[in-house]
Amino acid sequence: MPPSARRGSPGRGRSTSPRPLIPPEHEDASLIDNLPDTRQLQAFGRKVTATASSLIGTEGVAQHYQNALGELHREIRRPMLQRSVFSFANTTPREIVRSRISVPEIQQRALSYIPDEILHNIPEDTSEFSLFQGFQASLPDEPVRGSKHGKRNARGQRLIGEELGDEDASLPPSMQKLKNQKHSMSHRLEMMGVRKHMCVAEILEIDNKIANLNTLRKMTLDRLAGLEIEEAELEQDLLGVDNRIEDLQEELDDAAALAPKSPERPSTAEEEAGAEDSFMSESIYKKLPSPKSKKHVKRPIRRISMPILHEHLEPGSKIKELPAHNDTITALDFDAPWGTLVTASLDDTVRVWDLSAGRCIGMLEGHLSSVRCLQVEENIVATGSMDATIRLWDLSKAEYAPLDNRINKPGDDDDDDDDGLAFENSADAPPAPPPTIMQDCPMFSLESHVDEVTALHFRGDTLVSGSADKTLRQWDLVKGRCVQTLDVLWAAAQASATDTTNNGQWRGTGRAMDASADFVGAIQVFDAALACGTADGMVRLWDLRSGQVHRSLVGHTGPVTALQFDDVHLVTASADRSIRIWDLRTGSIYDAYAYDNAVTSMMFDARRIVSAAGEDVVKVYDKTDGRHWNCGPGAMEEEGRRSVIERVRIKDGYLVEGRKDGTVGVWSC
Repeated sequence: MPPSARRGSPGRGRSTSPRPLIPPEHEDASLIDNLPDTRQLQAFGRKVTATASSLIGTEGVAQHYQNALGELHREIRRPMLQRSVFSFANTTPREIVRSRISVPEIQQRALSYIPDEILHNIPEDTSEFSLFQGFQASLPDEPVRGSKHGKRNARGQRLIGEELGDEDASLPPSMQKLKNQKHSMSHRLEMMGVRKHMCVAEILEIDNKIANLNTLRKMTLDRLAGLEIEEAELEQDLLGVDNRIEDLQEELDDAAALAPKSPERPSTAEEEAGAEDSFMSESIYKKLPSPKSKKHVKRPIRRISMPILHEHLEPGSKIKELPAHNDTITALDFDAPWGTLVTASLDDTVRVWDLSAGRCIGMLEGHLSSVRCLQVEENIVATGSMDATIRLWDLSKAEYAPLDNRINKPGDDDDDDDDGLAFENSADAPPAPPPTIMQDCPMFSLESHVDEVTALHFRGDTLVSGSADKTLRQWDLVKGRCVQTLDVLWAAAQASATDTTNNGQWRGTGRAMDASADFVGAIQVFDAALACGTADGMVRLWDLRSGQVHRSLVGHTGPVTALQFDDVHLVTASADRSIRIWDLRTGSIYDAYAYDNAVTSMMFDARRIVSAAGEDVVKVYDKTDGRHWNCGPGAMEEEGRRSVIERVRIKDGYLVEGRKDGTVGVWSC
């Protein structure tokens, strides 16, 4: 035994001392009260310590042990090692297992593993071709065997698994060549089938994308429509605030004018007596507000920003349909897209419509018969009637709130203002406007014609009208009187007298061919230039300064029903079922096209020419690409008989058409 063991205390060496005897009745109590005996464990520990001490105490071994412990202490003092030991102590067993796997193996496992939720969303594919066949089909075609790079290509094909034809040494070279050619062609044919399937898959994917884009476009259009509605409401509120500000300013001015002022000098007794005798002094009389200022005239309803929704709709899209009248529409016009529309019918009514709200806001009453022609220019409306009169109206004086859903004011007697308009379905009938809503709109009446007014046009302060009395009249809208009368028969006679090929005979008018044709079918004025189309098929260009015809355009064989000109071209429509485009610089025909029926109405804007040709569709001619297409109820897929369209108007791609049954349709064109 080592000396260190022999140098222990004497008490520690006695391990055989007798234990005291405990009576049986006190044995359980002694187990609870006394601590367990650890002397055997202490003895085992002394043996281990003695053994380690003997090993360390030897020379060489002790030095090696101390050196090893010193190096271990030096390594443990390093920060990097301390952190690694600390991280290892905090590492879970799963992470320890993962750390023993190489990085490429981890990447391969991550790429090859697909969660169950992703597997459930894999679309079903009915393709009869495998993924490898699709990969082969995406490669370029193999060049013909025997070319410069044929051998290298064949080797590459073998690498990707293409099975080339087995070469048989017993076959002649020509047979082997044909077999190889057959195999190559079969492979190319198979790859073409795969490519066709890939193209079909791409087409289906593109169709899905287009459908999604169309859905997104529709949602954006709905959002644009909502913004324009809010914009109109805000502009109306702004107009109401402006009117209230003007009313308050007028009240303040009136109060300031009537306020008593301190006299500059004391009045004498004679002046006071004279003031008592007179009804009202001159100074007070001049300060009183005029009767016109008592009733404030509202501002005209004008949009600050123009709506653009119709420009982004598909051409031919229906915007709305209005049950306007119960008889044929004879004339219609509007000032701007989503603005104010005025319609006239054979039911002897003239109605004003708010295109944004889609309802009637009033009636223009004053004519004794049906209105045959009308024009809307900003807030001014001119109407020509079969009673031989022309009336002008100022819509800015109408008492109407476009966004007020309740048109009939409280206290209005609906039984007394029956306008004779009745609909079979009461739900389709527009709400009856109050009878007093347009009472301040009439301006003045022009009365010089002796027969019905069939055409009119005004620009600025000049209005020109055409009548069945075979005359054209020029009116001064400032003075409200006729300033010039142009006799169409006299102009035709003068032209016939100078034309030697006509033997002095004037061409017959359209009434000889069609009793229902208007003698003056259409007119348009611009400054001193006037274009007039008559029933004899002639289009005459007048100079209002001299009252003479400067040029006659011959080409139509039927009555001229509509015309319009710009800086270069004049477009005319006729009952001879044709539309002609004239070059005003040369007087010759620039273009022409025909329809199956007589053209009753026509108009053009910057891009399209629209016309009504006795059908349930509007004929549209695109001037940019020369394409003809149909727009209107007849072009829809809905089945059923539809009414014939009689009148059309278009502005900035916003089309309004009127039909024989009194219905008005609004379309994007």
